[in-house]
Amino acid sequence: LSLQVSNGPGLGDERTTSLLLLGFLQSCPNSCFQRELEALGHEFSGHLFHDDELQTDGNRSSYFSVAAETDSERQEEAVREVARQLAQIGDRLEGSIRPGMVASLASRFSVRSLSEEDRRQCLADALEQLMRTCPADVDHEKTQLLLTMLLAKKIADHSPALLRDVFRTTVTFINQNLLASVRNLVRSEMD
Repeated sequence: LSLQVSNGPGLGDERTTSLLLLGFLQSCPNSCFQRELEALGHEFSGHLFHDDELQTDGNRSSYFSVAAETDSERQEEAVREVARQLAQIGDRLEGSIRPGMVASLASRFSVRSLSEEDRRQCLADALEQLMRTCPADVDHEKTQLLLTMLLAKKIADHSPALLRDVFRTTVTFINQNLLASVRNLVRSEMD
């Protein structure tokens, strides 16, 4: 697993990755974390998925044109469609993740003293193990992205109370290591 460091995600990237993961998790039926996911979705819908910014005087910024809003809506729908597609593929790969791996990750994520960096490393280590079992002819970046989101789902299914922590760590991990893949998938969907 080669971890790539980008120039850093921008605000739009954070929003896109969060929306992708949220959409992915929402597309996974019969999960044990639905109540927690609904709360997380409501929390984000108020501030993460809107482009208008609150100014210091309390008014909303209105510098976005109608064309920019339409573009943003189109991109948001593309992100949601990519999330649905990945969730469908994830249904087929879900069995490749051993319950012992999930229990171990959930246990590590439960340790409050574990740093965010250590959590990302736990995720990276698990992802590296899973990638070793993938056929050589698969698209590695897309598979890494899918397996990363699938690990987040499995950890949250195992321990629903960890959803927020797992979500935050996964978004950061994706932005640091797989952002190009996210951008390519969304761009392809929009074309």
